[in-house]
Amino acid sequence: MSTLITEECINCGACEPECPNTAIYEGGAQWELNGANKPAIKEDIYYIVPDKCTECVGFFDQEQCAAVCPVDCCIPDPNIPETEEVLIERARVLHPDQTFGAEFPSRFRKG
Repeated sequence: MSTLITEECINCGACEPECPNTAIYEGGAQWELNGANKPAIKEDIYYIVPDKCTECVGFFDQEQCAAVCPVDCCIPDPNIPETEEVLIERARVLHPDQTFGAEFPSRFRKG
C-alpha cells in the first residue's frame, strides 16, 4: 500500500523532509516524476504521491512520515494494497543509482 495522509493533517510539514522518495508535497503544490510536473492531488493538506511511495521499503523498517507525524495521520492506504516486492521494485526504479541488497530494510520484515 502507498501511505496516505488523512484529513486529520495539521499541515505541520514534519513528514515532507523525511521521505526518501520525495513523494510528499504540500497541499496545492504540483508534484514531479521523471521530469514531468503533475497537478496537486490535494489542495488543503499535505499529500503522498502513490507512484513515488515505497512505504520506505529499501530505506527504513517503518514509514518515516508516520514515525514523525504528531497526529498519526500517515496510514497505509487501504485502497492501494501493494506487496514488498512491488515496493522494492518501485524503489529501484526511483533510485537507479542505488543498490538494494537482499537484506534491505522493510516494514514487512519487522519482528
